Amino acid sequence: MTVKLPSPASPLKIGTRGSPLALAQAYETRGRLSQASDLSEDCFDVVIIKVTGDAIQDRPLKDIGGKGLFTREIEEDLLSGKIDIAVHSMKDMPTVQPEGLVLDTYLPREDVRDAFVSPNLSSIEDLAAGAVVGTSSLRRKAQLLNRRPDLQVVEFRGNVQTRLKKLSDGVAECTFLASAGLNRLHMSDVPATPIEPSEMLPAVAQGAIGIERRQADENTAELLAAIHHIETGQRLAAERSFLLTLDGSCETPIAGLAELQDDRLRLRGEVLRPDGSRAICGTRMGPISDGPAMGKELAEELLSRAGSGFFDWHGA
Repeated sequence: MTVKLPSPASPLKIGTRGSPLALAQAYETRGRLSQASDLSEDCFDVVIIKVTGDAIQDRPLKDIGGKGLFTREIEEDLLSGKIDIAVHSMKDMPTVQPEGLVLDTYLPREDVRDAFVSPNLSSIEDLAAGAVVGTSSLRRKAQLLNRRPDLQVVEFRGNVQTRLKKLSDGVAECTFLASAGLNRLHMSDVPATPIEPSEMLPAVAQGAIGIERRQADENTAELLAAIHHIETGQRLAAERSFLLTLDGSCETPIAGLAELQDDRLRLRGEVLRPDGSRAICGTRMGPISDGPAMGKELAEELLSRAGSGFFDWHGA
């Protein structure tokens, strides 16, 4: 097909949340599209969309609806034609898209690691008994309490800047941020120490940017194909299959990471009780093309080992 290219008079509209990190991801997408199509950035218009997840920051996500809170309004605008594509942090994305939308373009993945952030300390081991830690992630909370049940965890919602402000105000001794976000925001001055996945397995799809489009929009599909990173797509296919089989949400502490080694894929997964009292881990290795099947199999294995009631919520 002949691809109709966007122009300054009729730009391709890129929908995004309004946080500094979301905007950095949208601008990266715009830059890659501009370079791949040999068009000026004026041909791509970044459109900020207010989402419920950003508007309500005084309550845990599990209390107000989960992951869809960061995508619902954006996807509504995409379906209505107000925007042409949507840029998302993939770890925020539900595993099933609304009818009429497809998510099949990924940018090269950034650092997948969590970072330990503290003005005075450099690791979890440095925390004194009973120290206060701030995080809004059930996964990080469960992983932390699994290692250090003596610690106190307080809610720490908001964008990167908001959480760093809470830290400087002394609300907590430390917090955790995604290394990818710090890198994309060029925040090398933040006192952050990366945590290896062997110590804290990251969230499924952490560090990855996904681009969503209307399924019937073949013209946009052609434009996006030029910036799709195949290896990231292969890794996320395994991780998101794992998450889908577990029916993962913001109410479920789940971690997963797929890595490519030559023509093989290694998938590690972990499920935890919400209070951190128990963690179950597993690994699969196989051909890259078997990634989705491995994700499903690993999830089924962990669910079988966990038994009924494993994810029951105990505590606020």
